[in-house]
Amino acid sequence: MVVRSVDLRSDTVTRPTDAMREAMASAEVDDDILGYDPTARHLEEEMAKMMGKEAALFVPSGTMANLICVMVHCEVRGSEVILGDNSHIHVYENGGISTIGGVHPKTIKNEEDGTMDLEAIEAAIRDPKGSTFYPSTRLICLENTHANSGGRCLSAEYTDSVGEIAKRHGLKLHIDGARLFNASIALGVPVNRLVEAADSVSVCLSKGLGAPVGTVIVGSSGFIEKAKRLRKTLGGGMRQIGVLCAAALVALQENLPKLQFDHKKAKLLAEGLNQMKGIRINVAAVETNMIFMDMEDGSRLTAEKLRKCLTECGILVLPGNSPRIRMVVHHQITTSDVHYTLSCLQQAVQMIQEPSLN
Repeated sequence: MVVRSVDLRSDTVTRPTDAMREAMASAEVDDDILGYDPTARHLEEEMAKMMGKEAALFVPSGTMANLICVMVHCEVRGSEVILGDNSHIHVYENGGISTIGGVHPKTIKNEEDGTMDLEAIEAAIRDPKGSTFYPSTRLICLENTHANSGGRCLSAEYTDSVGEIAKRHGLKLHIDGARLFNASIALGVPVNRLVEAADSVSVCLSKGLGAPVGTVIVGSSGFIEKAKRLRKTLGGGMRQIGVLCAAALVALQENLPKLQFDHKKAKLLAEGLNQMKGIRINVAAVETNMIFMDMEDGSRLTAEKLRKCLTECGILVLPGNSPRIRMVVHHQITTSDVHYTLSCLQQAVQMIQEPSLN
């Protein structure tokens, strides 16, 4: 019988804390569509200030946030956006920028650290003289941290370089900052510095920060006014959203300082896994709260066998056909949970690798 549960599927699986629930219950609210919800305005003002931008807008999800930002920057249908081939916008957002926004994606290979080659970005920008034949490049998108690269952090200097390319060609720069606060903590750089070169940023509240719902878009006042209209068009305009924003404000106060401990626990887990026969971990690449675990060639281990063993121990990871396993640490994973996970995995590895000994 499973007596313990350790949920490592994602940092989106956290439960609202008691403080969040209390704040939600007592939140001062009004109609946000009319612009009068005081708690929403407080959150938006706080986020804009933190990011060093003029204004902000609360939206239901990161997918909607990215879609809105791309569509505002690419108002002319048939515009082109340059983005990573392994980015969240390109892989996991249902192709919304194309099907809904009419925006054409031009993909550049994501390197192992989540960056795209600067020369490749510049080479991908369309010559305006070819607009009779080609889509017009209007936007570049970055992702920080880069999830499919294992939560790797993009430096301020790299982002500045991309921003310089964008400005030189009259383009805009959007940052999918779903886990931007994780990058800030890991790099020891304020969030506003990390997005200084960006024209817009989406920051998720329900991942590392642990709020139950929502993402905030930041940018110039004019940009946010356009974003607000698109939010309504896409069905993201809600009424008394202060109930949700109240939990996000608690998350900023209580959980933001905990991110550094999430990173330490992820590193502890990675170092322990790296000692196990048949498992391959790039410990140096574990910069934030994500771990990707591969199986060594020739090993008896498979991701599916390990997932099954973990499930029997009450340890949850995302199911799937991937030959690797992703684990994500969040503020409700304790150091004890990490040690328990390592103990269960060690037993599973031994059982699978050396069945005759069991």
